[in-house]
Amino acid sequence: MTTRHEDLRRLAAVSVPEAITALPGPFRQHDLAMVNDTTVVRLARLEGEFPWHHHDEDELFLCWDGTFEIQLEGRDPVVLKAGELFVVPKGVRHRPVSEETAHILLIEHPDTKQYGN
Repeated sequence: MTTRHEDLRRLAAVSVPEAITALPGPFRQHDLAMVNDTTVVRLARLEGEFPWHHHDEDELFLCWDGTFEIQLEGRDPVVLKAGELFVVPKGVRHRPVSEETAHILLIEHPDTKQYGN
């Protein structure tokens, strides 16, 4: 029997476009791959506003397609378009906001809670 993380170590390429078509809805994350037991690559679709939250670890956002912004408490928002990435430092309250559909890859610790700490 394999664990969820072991399932993510298959020796095959992962198609991000195929994974996008299988997403169940906005802000519903799907784990694509594990790296060194310490990092997971997640995929999500953004539509609208995600709740404000923070994490006890850094969170990397990579815009796959579309455009969205990461609103940061007390700071100017960061706008990302396809191919751009931004790291939200641990402890910074933030939320992704997208007026139109955008897809992102998140690179974070496997135990990172989607809605923060």
